[in-house]
Amino acid sequence: MSTRSNSFLSDAERDAVIELRHDMHREPELSNAEWKTQERIRAVLQRFGLSGFKTFHNTGLYIDIEGRASGPKRAVAVRGDIDALPIQETRDDLPYRSQVNGVMHACGHDVHGSIALGTALALHRMRDNFAGKVRVFFQPAEEAEPLGGRTVQDEKLLDGFDRAVGFHVSPGIPAGMFGAQEGAVTKSADQFKLTVTGKMAHGASPHNGIDAIAIAAAFINEVQKVVSREMPIDDAAVITIGTIHGGEATNIICPSVVMEGTIRTARSERRALLSQRVREVAEGVAALHRGRAECIIRKGEPAVVNDPEMVRKFRQLVHDTAGRDAFFSERRPIAGSDDFGFYAACVPSIYFWLGTRAPGNESFVHTPTFGASDELIIPTTVLTVRYILDLLNS
Repeated sequence: MSTRSNSFLSDAERDAVIELRHDMHREPELSNAEWKTQERIRAVLQRFGLSGFKTFHNTGLYIDIEGRASGPKRAVAVRGDIDALPIQETRDDLPYRSQVNGVMHACGHDVHGSIALGTALALHRMRDNFAGKVRVFFQPAEEAEPLGGRTVQDEKLLDGFDRAVGFHVSPGIPAGMFGAQEGAVTKSADQFKLTVTGKMAHGASPHNGIDAIAIAAAFINEVQKVVSREMPIDDAAVITIGTIHGGEATNIICPSVVMEGTIRTARSERRALLSQRVREVAEGVAALHRGRAECIIRKGEPAVVNDPEMVRKFRQLVHDTAGRDAFFSERRPIAGSDDFGFYAACVPSIYFWLGTRAPGNESFVHTPTFGASDELIIPTTVLTVRYILDLLNS
């Protein structure tokens, strides 16, 4: 697929897209603090004559592009996320490397936001050539609560829409290739906070106390059996304890431990059961050791579930425009979570991967050395525009 496809992006538009990528990467902003990124995107849209954009989730932005041709009035949404991660970048070879200490675009959202911008610019200029409506979301807070995707669902920003399109960089796929598969492609992610309460005593007289650390250790061991002994092997369930805090001194029986973690599954029908079992194991283990447990669970993003027909149409488009070898057909394991799951819960959706693996860019996401080439951005934008036009016209 040629990056010089003038029918989709002008020279000025291509330059603006790459400039946004560099600016976002150079000045990354964490979830729910993307104020400068929001203003930067707004300014570029205005420069190219786009107006009528609206804010959402405080630091987010979306714009509607109305087609002016005759035909069926379908509506398609596309999402580009814009937040960064609290990771110190170590890529000294990049002229646009992060200038913000301890913050970097380690998950490719600078690429995603730039593709969304290019999509908006191209469709705005081409609006005489299609009917219907495209809503482009520049979505904040994919990485951390409160999640931007939840706001899209809660504020019914997809009401009246027929389809939604999302995408994500993938260092597991060679650069220049694209992938998509039907069904669940991510896991749901719910968070829990568990407070274990025992009774303080002198470390030399443990029988006078109730050891919250011992209870916590028992919980950590037992809760993994919920996955290994109660979930089918194809469920892709994962229970992770990410933080644990307790104890003040080496010679005191600890009276309280607080743990936090995540509960993930690709199967929506087992999501509630997993949370229920985590709570039951916590309360049961605590009672067994004469202590107490309070488990607070906050529902996070649902699994992203791809619509089979949208995947079929995407595969055909890649074959037709980039060649059959450009579609990554290996079925990938279900991993991670993404709040695009809220979009997929509202309307039939696709979440496709753009391969980024190349010499010098082998590192995976959420690492200090992650990177993706500028050269991938325009071809992916062109593919996205073509795909949206197909969805509007079919």
